[in-house]
Amino acid sequence: MSKYDQKPEPGDLIEIFRGSYQHWVIYVGEGYVIHLAPPSEHAQAGAYSMMSVLSDKAKVKKEELYEVVGNDDYRINNLLDEKYEPHLVQEILWDAHSFLGKELPYSVLTGNCEHFVTELRYGKPESRQVRDAVKAFAATAGAGIAFGIVAYAVSAFFGSKDKEKQTQ
Repeated sequence: MSKYDQKPEPGDLIEIFRGSYQHWVIYVGEGYVIHLAPPSEHAQAGAYSMMSVLSDKAKVKKEELYEVVGNDDYRINNLLDEKYEPHLVQEILWDAHSFLGKELPYSVLTGNCEHFVTELRYGKPESRQVRDAVKAFAATAGAGIAFGIVAYAVSAFFGSKDKEKQTQ
């Protein structure tokens, strides 16, 4: 099955796999999507697309799904349907189109493309991608801090024994 065999319905969220992150768009029908795109966000941008973390503004665009996806994989992912009631499709489409061409504040942590589309569909700007990255960072940082404390305690314990031997 070709990736283009997936048939989204208007209002569906689409997750596009860009390698180290996912770009999110909302399907608005007739092969088009609307998305929040920082200047570096486009298909085949490769590592350059990571420059979006430096952007503080992004533009809302309407483009053909296949153009935005390029050679990347994607899936329909209405990820919060079990948590929130999706808005009516007409409302989603109206709201999405009302942002077209506007430049909006952009923040990877608090206002990225996933926040944009989840707010359109559910009225709640959420990014599981950011949440998961923050959790992973906290776990790694926590493990690093714990290791540092243990290493310090061990060195302090053994260091004090060595000092005792030196003074005797």
